[in-house]
Amino acid sequence: MKRNISLLGLQWGDEGKGKVVDNLAKDLDAAVRYQGGHNAGHTLIVNGKKIVFHLLPSAICHENIKCFIGRGVVVSLDALFSEIKEAEEVLGEIEGRLRISSACSLIQPYHIQLDQLREQSNNLTKIGTTGRGIGTSYEDRVGRRSIRIADLYNEEKLRDKLYQALEFYNSIFKNSFGASQIDLHELLDDNLKQAEDLKPYVGNVIEEIRELQDQDKKILFEGAQGALLDISLGTYPYVTSSNLIGGVSAGVGISPSDIDYTIGITKAYTTRVGEGPFPTELFDEMGTYLAEKGGEVGATTGRPRRCGWLDGFLLNNMVKVSGVNGLCLTKIDVLDGLKKIKICTDYSSAQTKEAIIETMDIEDADPFYLELDGWSEPTAGKTDYDDLNANAKAFVEKIEEISGVPVIMISTGPKREDTIIREKI
Repeated sequence: MKRNISLLGLQWGDEGKGKVVDNLAKDLDAAVRYQGGHNAGHTLIVNGKKIVFHLLPSAICHENIKCFIGRGVVVSLDALFSEIKEAEEVLGEIEGRLRISSACSLIQPYHIQLDQLREQSNNLTKIGTTGRGIGTSYEDRVGRRSIRIADLYNEEKLRDKLYQALEFYNSIFKNSFGASQIDLHELLDDNLKQAEDLKPYVGNVIEEIRELQDQDKKILFEGAQGALLDISLGTYPYVTSSNLIGGVSAGVGISPSDIDYTIGITKAYTTRVGEGPFPTELFDEMGTYLAEKGGEVGATTGRPRRCGWLDGFLLNNMVKVSGVNGLCLTKIDVLDGLKKIKICTDYSSAQTKEAIIETMDIEDADPFYLELDGWSEPTAGKTDYDDLNANAKAFVEKIEEISGVPVIMISTGPKREDTIIREKI
């Protein structure tokens, strides 16, 4: 049995990771978020109530699972406390099951203000960020200016670091944007108050994870967003600010060799929120149909998702660079009733395929499609692979051929039980 499992979306996010975690949870002892911030959104139905997690691992819904937020995550304490409160209204108290690394970098108000000013500027390229300060917080981490959770518990050090940060940011606000500046004393007071509220959740995540590994416990490492948004290997510059692919090691503090199995998640079609190239995007009635039937609205932003056919070219590449062992295919039921279904298998481009893979520059990529026969018999709600229509099976098997790995799980609807398990890991 696999003990350390990583879970990664292989598109531009919104692949349905929350439901997959929910299905795996009965066999887990712990779950860890290792990168990103509250720009991710995992939607679950718990006791008939929809709940969206942005920072908390989705497995927090299961009372027997210990949940961690690793050092690779940037944390907005306002967002964290709001999410804990919302979660506890449905789940009851979670304090004893949630541990947050003291090495996490904090998202401060100046990060959010600069992020939003940049997105609103007419002089800068719009990336389509959530405006929540995630990218600017990661900039501080790389620039060695981060205020980390541990700093909250040393008032003198915290005051000095906030003073230096505001010298830097207030100058930008004043001189580059003519915007309001942030007061040091108010910010320090807010930080100190939040430190007290946070204290019960702060811990030594590396040590606790090592102890669980020594006890042979089953741990899930849960990535946010999707692999195509990886800062190094995604469709740069329209990416997030952290490493999803291979980010587990640095984001938690474990060895890369500790991961026994990696599950990649892909929708049966492709969606994207925000700016950036999207070769298989549909601008016709089919695109509208997929959006409406699939309920394609961003869980974090509320923005409508752009929709298109499954991009097999990018899927194959993401499987390879992510070390995926098996796929979970979601939202196959959205394709029910279509006469024809397309999968992109290659690109026509001024660049070679090798150059595209190296740079992930897909601005001028023109997709080549494989067209498959659709199916009239619904896949929705099916729980046995043998019950699927032959054309639906052919679609699944073509994805296996294109990706090079088996489809081990198929989601056939939004409910937990709407799932086909083809291989138990």
